[in-house]
Amino acid sequence: MKKKTEILDQAAINRAITRIAHEILEKNKGGEELVLIGIKTRGVPISQRLQEKIRQIEDITVPTGELDITLYRDDLDKVTEDQEPKLNATDISVDLSGKRVILLDDVLYTGRTVRAAMDAVMDNGRPSQIQLAVLVDRGHRELPIRADYVGKNIPTSEKEVITVEFMETDDRDLVTIYEK
Repeated sequence: MKKKTEILDQAAINRAITRIAHEILEKNKGGEELVLIGIKTRGVPISQRLQEKIRQIEDITVPTGELDITLYRDDLDKVTEDQEPKLNATDISVDLSGKRVILLDDVLYTGRTVRAAMDAVMDNGRPSQIQLAVLVDRGHRELPIRADYVGKNIPTSEKEVITVEFMETDDRDLVTIYEK
């Protein structure tokens, strides 16, 4: 793949996460009854960063969790070479029943990951509401899913790939477009 352009650097990512934190607090009239659930892998650092931003803004600690959607995917037969899915641990230590769950992911594309994540959340409780926050929305939906909170809308072609890197997983903060 050929690198096309860098879209968000560390400062821009931080500004986007700060803005999303404010929007979440405004829409939900504070942080009470919220749970931040990061979709593995790169939704998890977003949930942790949002938790810290909300703590700085409202002086409350919103619980977080990590969600593995592997078994909920509709393309499970494509996951690994030996046809066995690679499972990551789901870690949700709070009861989701009656809570407002904010699902977090790095890039919203077809909507299939979010659909799988909603199924996984419902297997862990019955929240009063599920909202979606993403760092990047690139379009090309295959399902009727939209994000409630978006760091940046980046219209892309089908020939482009967006990569998101975070310090926690990749040793740097950067969002880049590559051409296939």
